[in-house]
Amino acid sequence: MSVQLLNPPGLPQPEFYRQVSVAEGSRLVFVAGQVARDAEGNPVGTGDFAAQVEQAFCNVATALAGVGGSFADVANLTIYAVDWTPDLLPLLGEGVGRAAGRMGFDPLKPVTLISVAGLGEPDLMVEVQATAVLP
Repeated sequence: MSVQLLNPPGLPQPEFYRQVSVAEGSRLVFVAGQVARDAEGNPVGTGDFAAQVEQAFCNVATALAGVGGSFADVANLTIYAVDWTPDLLPLLGEGVGRAAGRMGFDPLKPVTLISVAGLGEPDLMVEVQATAVLP
């Protein structure tokens, strides 16, 4: 694996993500923000935050597979959520968990969650961007 994930001593030890990733490799992969669209561009999970999270994470995994990588190569994630509130956290976890089960990956990565007023289309509730390092 080209990415080592850590929660160093002296920092909070979060259960749902890691504080640091150490990446070694020769290829940086920047995955554009992925949203709740299927391969044909059709909306997935309209009005369902967990379903949109699941599809966005699956799209990240698919994008990485397309360049010979996997979710194990992810060094960092950025999640943009429309009108984020803490009560959405269980739905975020549900969607990530379903995607991880469906695509077979460990989702615990360094992550930044940003609340935004809106995304590129009005039905979108979440967008997930990834940076990966491949050997």
